Amino acid sequence: MEEHLKILVVDDEECIRDIFKNYLTATTNYTVLTANDGLEALDIIKSEEIDCCFTDLSMPNLNGLELAQRINQHDNTIPVVVMTGYPSMDNAIETLKNGVADFLTKPFRMNQILPTINRVMTSRSHFVENILLKEEAEKSRKLIKINQELQEKLKEVGTINLIFQNLDQATTSQDLFKILVNLSGKITPCDEAHFCFFTQGMKDYEIIASFFRDQNKKKSDAIVIEKKIAKKVANDGMPFLIRGNNGNGDIIAIPLKIRSSIFGILTSIIRKGTHCFSEKDLYFLNLLVEKASFLIENLALYENIYDNLFSTLYAFVETIEARDPYTKQHSANVSAYAMSIAKAYGCSQDEIAKLNVSGNLHDIGKIGIPDSIILKPGRLTDEEYEIIKKHPVIGSNIIGHFGMWTDEQSIIRHHHERFDGKGYPDGLKGEEIPFLARILSVADVYDALTTDRSYRRKMPDHVAVKIIRENAGTQFDPKIVNIFLELQKKGEIKT
Repeated sequence: MEEHLKILVVDDEECIRDIFKNYLTATTNYTVLTANDGLEALDIIKSEEIDCCFTDLSMPNLNGLELAQRINQHDNTIPVVVMTGYPSMDNAIETLKNGVADFLTKPFRMNQILPTINRVMTSRSHFVENILLKEEAEKSRKLIKINQELQEKLKEVGTINLIFQNLDQATTSQDLFKILVNLSGKITPCDEAHFCFFTQGMKDYEIIASFFRDQNKKKSDAIVIEKKIAKKVANDGMPFLIRGNNGNGDIIAIPLKIRSSIFGILTSIIRKGTHCFSEKDLYFLNLLVEKASFLIENLALYENIYDNLFSTLYAFVETIEARDPYTKQHSANVSAYAMSIAKAYGCSQDEIAKLNVSGNLHDIGKIGIPDSIILKPGRLTDEEYEIIKKHPVIGSNIIGHFGMWTDEQSIIRHHHERFDGKGYPDGLKGEEIPFLARILSVADVYDALTTDRSYRRKMPDHVAVKIIRENAGTQFDPKIVNIFLELQKKGEIKT
């Protein structure tokens, strides 16, 4: 706009204020005033004729929404533009309800500023005209248009929020690939979406995750994009929107990069039909892939660290079991039994995974117990028994040092607790004992009874089962014992 305007920029970050001021001073004849919080901004508004205000949403003393309300009370013709990071749907609704003319989502490009000023100042001039001329019909039409724009803004914010919420739920790389293709189906009208991983030195690719809107279709039904198109997307490193012709549908292909190297391609496909992709679909899918690239790199690093750490710790367990030939494979057996019980009980995959870790590592604390006690062929003395009772605490402390297995640490610490409160190390009773530790306890005792030990020969299955049944409600959780007995009867748990 050619007219001279006074623009107020409110942000508690000095660099944001400076960027705004330098940009507008260099490109326009506007006067730019700045404030570092809402209270300072109100003082300026009371003393200066401000034409437009840009304000951050989160600030000390007086936040952006409160400032917008106060400005609206002082002069409801001053348009307020709120600047914020990726907002939630609730924040977006609340923002646009409180006298805010528009908002910019951080990080934004500088070339968005002048169009935003033009837009809100045009809206302001219309608003003032309506007030002066009392053109109710025109005002109604404009309000409808503003409402439509608001709804479109809210839809965009909702899509962005959906992307970030879903991606943050990924715990493994494979989870992330599935979320990528499923989100493609949620945020675009695609009929199918695939994440493709490049193989053979970028000469070919393989589909590793797929989404089909028609649930009767499977991977073999996928529309495969031509290799030369995939190669071009990979070489250019740019997202492509390929419009269908001769009755063919649209294709969006977006490269996923990790440290500037192409890792794979997300493809979204519309089969033959009347609908097509929009530029917004391309924008949202590109945003989805950019966010996913950072997560994939972090997850891959985490998984590598996790696998290496688990392998190292399990090597300690194997070392412990190698000291005592009678307990070889004990930890692996206990883990397998515990996971079977948990699956039959209806536990989640996350809980089953925790039992896998804690089952394999539950006796790692025995690394701190002398061989003279571990390998003693006869009955332990009271003093020796007190020493061996320390192994759950030692194991829990070892796991605790890594800061990544909090629940598993608790399971390992409490796998020798008893349902009647007479166990160790903390004498927990009933449901005070972590649920997964109660499962592990049954699995641990069953394998101990049915394998040879230095102080006795193994028991027959039916004898071990009888002991566990008789100790339901005293040593063991009766509900878990019932599940164990059902599995053992079906032959799903056996030595």
